[in-house]
Amino acid sequence: MKKLFAVVLCLVLALGCTAAMAESHKVYLITMDLFDAHWVSVDEGCQAAVAELAEQGIDIEYVWNAPTQGKDDAAQIECINNAYADNAEVILLASNGPDTQVATLEELHNEGVILIYVDSPANYDGAIQTLATNNKNAGVLAGEQMLAALADQGITEGKIGIVNVNAATASTAQREEGFREAFAGSAFEILETQYSNGDATLSQEIANNFITEGVVGIFGANEGCTVGTGNAIAANGGGVVGVGFDKSDAILNLVADGSLLCTMAQNPYNMGYEGMMTAAKALQGETEFEDVDTGVSVLDAAACAELLG
Repeated sequence: MKKLFAVVLCLVLALGCTAAMAESHKVYLITMDLFDAHWVSVDEGCQAAVAELAEQGIDIEYVWNAPTQGKDDAAQIECINNAYADNAEVILLASNGPDTQVATLEELHNEGVILIYVDSPANYDGAIQTLATNNKNAGVLAGEQMLAALADQGITEGKIGIVNVNAATASTAQREEGFREAFAGSAFEILETQYSNGDATLSQEIANNFITEGVVGIFGANEGCTVGTGNAIAANGGGVVGVGFDKSDAILNLVADGSLLCTMAQNPYNMGYEGMMTAAKALQGETEFEDVDTGVSVLDAAACAELLG
């Protein structure tokens, strides 16, 4: 009888352990859109981490969601609320604007949802970690690349155009701030920033207008802005120094063929991978995390040609 009891107890314990190992946690990634290559790379990083965690017996039910029509504050808030309604325990968020989601994020945080910022934080300090590029420093680096190229051509003055996403997105606003800082004290005139909401077609129209004004350089603050800038310079036969951000195939080709001088390549894959790993640790009870600068690299024509193979 004692032996039978022992066998039954072992079976119960084994089933209990199996149930515990099979316990699933739901984690959402919410970005600014679903089509930008930068966010696709963040998603790939998340997926890789989920697969690795599964091998360790940590089951993550992972969902990527974002506004379907591009950057839209109201639509992103709806995505956040939908994640909560779907019982998300952790939300990895690339905030579309620093202030618009604050009330929503505070409410979810008070309800026990764990918040992690990837790429672009909101002005709410309830997140346990931010994984992002130091965007201001990256903007300074972009400006320095343009200044050096103009100096190599003997150009020490002239107009510079900036194509940005919008005035509210913290990450691209910081890039612009750094870019402008690089030109402080020079004889160059930075024109009023024009906004395209990251749309490549509208960015190209804006860049065309800048070229018509006689600019010597144009800075694109994200993927869509950069693609549009490069296409405009190419369509106008070159002669303008273009510097951009991100590394989609379209951008790599524009740099490789000389339409753009270079692009600032972030590490969105790392943002997603490390963000998901932080989510798993938080779900297991860890509470202390440090923010992470995921870095940036300058990709010139040679580097882009190598990446393209």
